[in-house]
Order: sequence, then C-alpha cells, then structure tokens
Amino acid sequence: MTADSLTIGVFDSGFGGLTVLRALLAHVPAANYLYLGDTARLPYGSKSRETVARYAESATRFLIEQGADLLVIACNTATALALPEMRTASAPVPVFGVVQPGAEAARAAISLGQRSNGAAEVLVLATAATVHSHAYLHALTDLGLTATEKACPLLVPLVEEGWLSAAAHPDPVAREAANLREAVTLQILRIYLTEALSDAPHARTLLLGCTHYPLLRAEIEQTLAALGRPLRIIDSAAATAQAVAVHLRCAPVASAATPRCTFYATDSVEKFQRLGPHFLGQPLPHVHLIDLGG
Repeated sequence: MTADSLTIGVFDSGFGGLTVLRALLAHVPAANYLYLGDTARLPYGSKSRETVARYAESATRFLIEQGADLLVIACNTATALALPEMRTASAPVPVFGVVQPGAEAARAAISLGQRSNGAAEVLVLATAATVHSHAYLHALTDLGLTATEKACPLLVPLVEEGWLSAAAHPDPVAREAANLREAVTLQILRIYLTEALSDAPHARTLLLGCTHYPLLRAEIEQTLAALGRPLRIIDSAAATAQAVAVHLRCAPVASAATPRCTFYATDSVEKFQRLGPHFLGQPLPHVHLIDLGG
C-alpha cells in the first residue's frame, strides 16, 4: 500500500495529540487522516490501567471501522498503560505509540562521548500520570540509557489557556496582561527545570514526554539558556511521525497531494474547534461529535 492510498488514524484523549498529527502531515503528507479526541472521558491520567485500556480499545475499533490502515496512539498515558491491548484489538492493523519513538530518538541524539557511568543522560518532562507509569524510564533503560523523569502538572493547563509567548497587541492593557501571563509561564518553567536539572546534573538531552509541550519549546529553550544549561531537545511527537515515515518508507518532503483530515471528538466540540488550531498549526474543519459508549 502506498502512502497516497493510506488512511492513518490518530487517537488521543483530547487535542494535545494534534501536535503529533501536525508532525505526521509534514512527514507523510500524501496520506489521509482520521483524528479522534476522546474529550468526554479525559483526563486519562486519573483512570486505572483497566479503564484506560477499555477506552483505548473502543477508540481503536472506531478508527478501524472508519477505514484506518495504521494507527498512531498520540496519548502518552494510553501508550504507557494500554499499548499491548490496543495492538491486540487492532490486529493486523499496525499501531505506533509515542513513547518508544521518543526514547529511540533520544538514544540516537546521544553520542558515546556524552555518556558517563551512572549519570542521568536523558531528562524527561511529562505529566504526573506518565511519570508515575515510568514508561519513558523503562524504554530508555531498555535502550541502555539512564534517565531522570520530572512531572510538570501545571504545563498542560498553561498551554490550554494560551499562556505562551506574548504576541504584539495594539491595546496596552491587553498587551500588559499577555506579558504577565508569559512571565508566569516562564517562572513556572524555571522552577520545574531548576528542580529537574538539580536531579539530573549530567543530562545533555531533554525529552518532551507530553504532546502539549512542543508548544512550549521556545519558552523551554529560553529558560534553559537563562539557567546556563542548553540541552538538546527531543520532541516525541516529531519522533513518532518520523518512525511512521520510516515504516512507510516515506521521505519527509512536500507532496503535491493534499491530505484529507477528518476530526472526531466525544465531547466539547466547541472547545476542540477553538483550541485545536494552536496545536495543529492550521485551521480545523468541521469536528464530528461521536459517542463511543461507556
């Protein structure tokens, strides 16, 4: 099957996985895409492994029923807790998660000269649920690396509220409010990164283990520079898209074909439509409201 006849299903508990779709559109531009955000049942991080597996299985079945030939699980929690169940439910359709590609990209970025015995080589920023699962820690350890994980629970709501780099605004009051919001985000990042770097003094590579975090990449780089610890940043969303492209033997080049993207959400369609473009980097067409059941 060629990429231009392929339909790729992308699943997330919300709209953060749109950063993975954004990377996929760049690396596999000829495919068609189905995106499902299970917004009615988020956050997955507070659910049990059994519940997450049940939710994820119903989502994968829906995407396969809609014609998906390949599945990408953009949700870090679902990847960490339920990837084997999703692969069983979707067989023989191949399934990619976001954890293993991110870990492998981190390994590829680390040269032998950077390694030091017993020292943390990779610093992982993720949500509390992903850190609690230790999915990245196990994946990195299996690849022969050492790692330190840091939970950053405030970053997702900051991204979803749009508290990012302040854009120019003609109204001085609005501009001041935007500057204050950006200052808060930078201060919180500084606290998290100061703590993390203290725990990982030898780390040279930073792995973004949450689909929201690519939107904070500029702020993270700015904060690391201010702390005097510039690290090589690995984006698990981009790494996952690259892994899919390698699997499909696609070159990340511009395609004459225009991908067709269909979007589904299980709740909060208005919010999905409003916030989605910030993650995808382009306007969203109509979002279909669906019911996956209990």
